[in-house]
Amino acid sequence: MPRHEFQPGRLVAGVFLVLAAVIYAGDAGGAWDTPWFVVIPVVTGGLCLAGAVGLLTGLVRRRRGRAVPRRSDAETAP
Repeated sequence: MPRHEFQPGRLVAGVFLVLAAVIYAGDAGGAWDTPWFVVIPVVTGGLCLAGAVGLLTGLVRRRRGRAVPRRSDAETAP
């Protein structure tokens, strides 16, 4: 399986969307009562934060330069 680069912006977006799902699941399960408009700022704020983190990550990677992935001996053998 090829390795992929870590993308913290997607991680942040996923965490906030899972939080929104937990809020709705708790409301549906009867654990608490959540007004319908509460999730809108959670999702919007999470996506804005994810965009900022993604932008910052891109700037850091551009400044450092991308590392060239090294090939293992098994990949270079015919």
